[in-house]
Amino acid sequence: MIVLQTIAVAFAMFSAVPVPQFAWNEKNMRYALCAFPLVGLLCGVLWCVCGVLPLPAPARAAGFCLVPVWVTGGIHLDGYADTCDALASYGDREKKLEILKDPHCGAFAVIRLCSYFAAYLCLAACVQFTPRVGALWTLALVLERALSGLAVAAFPMAKNTGLAHTFACAADRKVVRNVLTVLAVLLCGVLLALGGGALAAAAILLFLWYHHVAVQQLGGITGDLAGWFLQKTELWMLAALCACQWGGLL
Repeated sequence: MIVLQTIAVAFAMFSAVPVPQFAWNEKNMRYALCAFPLVGLLCGVLWCVCGVLPLPAPARAAGFCLVPVWVTGGIHLDGYADTCDALASYGDREKKLEILKDPHCGAFAVIRLCSYFAAYLCLAACVQFTPRVGALWTLALVLERALSGLAVAAFPMAKNTGLAHTFACAADRKVVRNVLTVLAVLLCGVLLALGGGALAAAAILLFLWYHHVAVQQLGGITGDLAGWFLQKTELWMLAALCACQWGGLL
């Protein structure tokens, strides 16, 4: 029962998938970050379904682009938009954290979101779906969430409030770090074995950049910055997937 509740907490927080309603508590939140990658697995499965359906090419590309948004409800895109506004302000740490708390959408958020979806749709249109490509992308979507959960358990927090802080405090951080580290290493190994080493490399490099930005500009991570990392990683991994196909590696 506690395992199912833990998975339900992860889906309730990080997706738009309906789950049974129950009280969150110390037990069912302790390992919720370990279940977070399952949201990526669901995104990957639906992405593959979109790939095998007899859809016109533009509709398939749109499906590839929108499946993650439909599954997550846009929670990570919200963080991406807020973080783009904050980072583009070039203010000091306090100013950036203040912008992150502002519920309004600034000009830079709109510009970056439009640019993001234009790039994502273009890359999605370039993907030639095969079972191998579907497997690689599913693993990549799981990997980015494993790294995102690992960051919450391992990186310093920018503030003592907010979503990231709540999950970090509720988690058994040592166990979560160990589980997600092992999962991330295994996923990178499988990606490499399947010819998708470029996707793993993109995820790792962005994970390191995520830590740098968090520490240098905000003093730690926030829930919004976590969403920013997830969306940037997804876009660059998709670019790496296309590059592998263009280069004849897949």
